[in-house]
Amino acid sequence: MRPVRTALLLGGLTLLLTGLTGLLTDPRVTDPFDVLLWAAGLLVLHDGVWLALVCGVGAALTGRPVLRGWLMAVAAVGAVAVPAVLRAGDDHGNPTLLPLPYLRNWLLFLAASAATAALAALVRRAVRRAPRPGP
Repeated sequence: MRPVRTALLLGGLTLLLTGLTGLLTDPRVTDPFDVLLWAAGLLVLHDGVWLALVCGVGAALTGRPVLRGWLMAVAAVGAVAVPAVLRAGDDHGNPTLLPLPYLRNWLLFLAASAATAALAALVRRAVRRAPRPGP
């Protein structure tokens, strides 16, 4: 196990060094400190707020693994989809920027994933209630 951890650590440090080198040498980045400040704020928001909220909801739903899984999937997709939904129609004269019906697509995802989760919960309940053959 130790060689795998060492390889992963070296790979992670290499990626970190590559990213920092790119940040400090990119001519389009005028103030690297602003980027680092933004990244620190994102880390605090993710680990301090989002992760705490998700863990709290997950802990409250300990007896409902299908619902917890669905909420985790919705949270992950929502983190990516909500900014596009909120910016719909804000194309600044460029019709190729955000060209899709993001609200409709996000709602379709919510409906399809909820139906899938409900079906999984029904199958889980049926399997748990099915009589088991005895010895």
